[in-house]
Order: sequence, then structure tokens, then C-alpha cells
Amino acid sequence: MLGRVNYVLACLTQINNGSDVVTVKARGRAISRAVDVAQVLTKRFATDIKVQSISINTEQVKSTMTGGMSNVSSIEIKLGK
Repeated sequence: MLGRVNYVLACLTQINNGSDVVTVKARGRAISRAVDVAQVLTKRFATDIKVQSISINTEQVKSTMTGGMSNVSSIEIKLGK
């Protein structure tokens, strides 16, 4: 959970420095972490921040081990006032 708090603090820093929109992106197994960050940010730390949009996608990534192509899910969550 400590890693998630670091991401939440990074988002809060951007918002406090004047950013209107903060985008949280993740691929593969990190998707749940991105969702957790968005939820903690909007429910606990910055209740005036709302989820503006969520995009999901599948990206093709070349494997460094086999050289083949793999499909990897991704998410992009835009948060703003």
C-alpha cells in the first residue's frame, strides 16, 4: 500500500501546483494499483476531485524474452475538478 500512497501524493502535488487534470495510466498487473490510486485520491484526500473519464485499451507489446507479440491491457483515468 505504501507505493500507492506515493502515487496519490504525486497526484496531489500536481493538483496543488495548478494542474486542472491529472492522468493516471497503467498496464497489465498495475491496473488495480491505478484504480486504487484514483479511488483513494477522490474519496479521502481530494474530495473535490472527480473522475472525468476512463479509457481502456489493449496494446501489443514485443516480448524481450521470446521476441513474440503479446496483448497487454491498459487503463487511463483522468481526474480533475
